[in-house]
Amino acid sequence: MEDWAEIRRLRRAEGVSVSEIARRLGISRNTVRSALTSDRPPKYVRAPRPTLADGVEAQVRAVLAEFPRMPATVIAQRIGWTHSLTTLKDRVRQIRPEYVGIDPVDRVVYQPGEIAQCDLWFPAPPIPVGAGQERVLPVLVMTLAFSRFLTATMIPSRQVGDILAGMWTLISQVGRVSKTLVWDRESAIGGTGRVSAPAAAFAGTLATRIRLAPPRDPEFKGMVERNNGYFETSFLPGRRFTSPTDFNAQLGDWLPTANARTVRAIRGRPQDLLAADVAAMVALPPVAPQVGLTHRVRLARDYYVRVDGCDYSVDPRVIGRFVDITASATRVEVRCAGRVVAAHTRSWARHSVITDPDHQATAAQMRRALAAERHAEQHRQVHTPGSVATADAAGTVRRHADGHVVALRPLPDYDALFGVNFTPDPAPEIAVTSTPGISEEASN
Repeated sequence: MEDWAEIRRLRRAEGVSVSEIARRLGISRNTVRSALTSDRPPKYVRAPRPTLADGVEAQVRAVLAEFPRMPATVIAQRIGWTHSLTTLKDRVRQIRPEYVGIDPVDRVVYQPGEIAQCDLWFPAPPIPVGAGQERVLPVLVMTLAFSRFLTATMIPSRQVGDILAGMWTLISQVGRVSKTLVWDRESAIGGTGRVSAPAAAFAGTLATRIRLAPPRDPEFKGMVERNNGYFETSFLPGRRFTSPTDFNAQLGDWLPTANARTVRAIRGRPQDLLAADVAAMVALPPVAPQVGLTHRVRLARDYYVRVDGCDYSVDPRVIGRFVDITASATRVEVRCAGRVVAAHTRSWARHSVITDPDHQATAAQMRRALAAERHAEQHRQVHTPGSVATADAAGTVRRHADGHVVALRPLPDYDALFGVNFTPDPAPEIAVTSTPGISEEASN
């Protein structure tokens, strides 16, 4: 390389003859002429040598023609390859594109406010959730495609209500919503290939749309997938968490640092481009969308309702009536006819029982009142064998559902009907007579 450069300098810069260059450098004149006629630096190229794979290339091609995606290890078994597997893999790697084809990837240019990619990230460390339990909980991650701005929050479960509540939390923090929210085939959002009804209602309220990625195509939302890996390597190491609240607090403290880093793809920092991204987004509606877990049940006698595997007490005075249950990530509320009849802090543990002492005291008071009422009713009723129950001064009677009075008979009437006597007569006295020759003591 140095000789080639010196030859060209001497000839073109100083006008030295070919013979003089050959004499000065101690090389032949033909070498000088070759260097002057070459427009590129000399490069050593080793001549290709035959390999063991040359002999089986026809067999490999026959297999690939029928099964283009067959792994090289299986191909080696099919053709009886007994040599180094690396040699065969190199040859298969070279010729496989002729049968499978190449899937090129376009460079996507994102416009401000257009797209936000969403995904669930499951950090490996179990999080203490109370009641001596630990759980691996999902973290909802949202990435704005134009600015690469990151937001995330831990949620209680993968149920659609909890996911939508997490999305509303992150969207509210940004202040506006992107025109398209990209999701994979998460079961609660679009596991069947169509956006679920709650998710569609959420998107309609926000005047946006949810776009589902093709099946088994993580590259479709590769931006948020890479950010999940960024969380794994930059946020988790060296941290310990005492609760989901502590996790979200530490994550909230760290996110400004993540959004202040320079992203090579956009040649800037997410926090600097956020304003342009938000300006092109859709304004939030005046009414918040329906999020959280919701369902309607009839309150049973045990006056508890179940939410995400946990039981919460309800005012027992509404037993037998329908109640509406709503649960956010932090609170569980139960309403009956629009009136709040229970409010609890939501438990993220499994199989927990959360009881309000006021509800327990009310239930005990109701049981005592019912017992006293039954006891008083027994004394108010006038019972005559074969007669119908009559009303006392207060007009209290026992009636059937259709309104007619129900006859009340005392239990001794049924004893007499079936000839049962639970009060036997006293045992008769046994007369003792004296026998001649036997003393009174012996007879006794």
